[in-house]
Amino acid sequence: MEKSHELELTQMRKSVEKLGFSTEKYGDPTLMRFLIARPMDTDKASKMFVQWLKWRSSLVPNGCVVESEVPDQLEARKIFLQGLSKTGYPVMIVQACKHYPPKDHLQFKKFVVYLLDKTIASAIKGREIGNEKLIGVLDFQNITYRNVDARGLITGFQFLQAYFPERLAKCYIVHMPRFFVSVWRMVSRFIEKSTLEKIVIVTNDDEKKIFIEDIGEEALPVEYGGKAILRAIQDVQVPTLEG
Repeated sequence: MEKSHELELTQMRKSVEKLGFSTEKYGDPTLMRFLIARPMDTDKASKMFVQWLKWRSSLVPNGCVVESEVPDQLEARKIFLQGLSKTGYPVMIVQACKHYPPKDHLQFKKFVVYLLDKTIASAIKGREIGNEKLIGVLDFQNITYRNVDARGLITGFQFLQAYFPERLAKCYIVHMPRFFVSVWRMVSRFIEKSTLEKIVIVTNDDEKKIFIEDIGEEALPVEYGGKAILRAIQDVQVPTLEG
């Protein structure tokens, strides 16, 4: 950890304690994610960290979301977890044409946590460092109006921003139909500027080439110009974390 950040990290640990919580279980890389998300403002980062602790213990009291808690969402087989990109980030693909606005919103929220947790865990070798990131691919090919779920998209991005800060390396949107552009404009109003800067909408062949090069053919499925096979997230075995 850079010496220039040692002061902020120490101040943040003290601020969290003043709020009645502890950072004992968390290393500097985890705390740095919150500091970066709140431009090195220790008070704001501390409040964000505490909010995350409260949210996590409320929505995920057992520490993780098990598959039996999200059966309806898993049944659609719409989320795919690939290998690591060229930069070492796990690649998660969402096929929106298999998604429909959920009737059970609590289950959907738990599902978002399940898929983000599992994607991050797939990049961890034994023990979590705390600064792991992921690449998301939102595929809107063959979607109809019945698949449109602005609320679900907003929930996903808001969870990333508020509870998984600095976990998103990049998000690629592919095959966006014209009718969805207005929906995306509305959704993007709920997304912070720092997150929007990580989102790339792939619209032409040149951008697709960069998309394939950035992720790498070994991780990207054949359907997207790579050499890999699509793997539904529930079919991927992720090692148990040590920490």
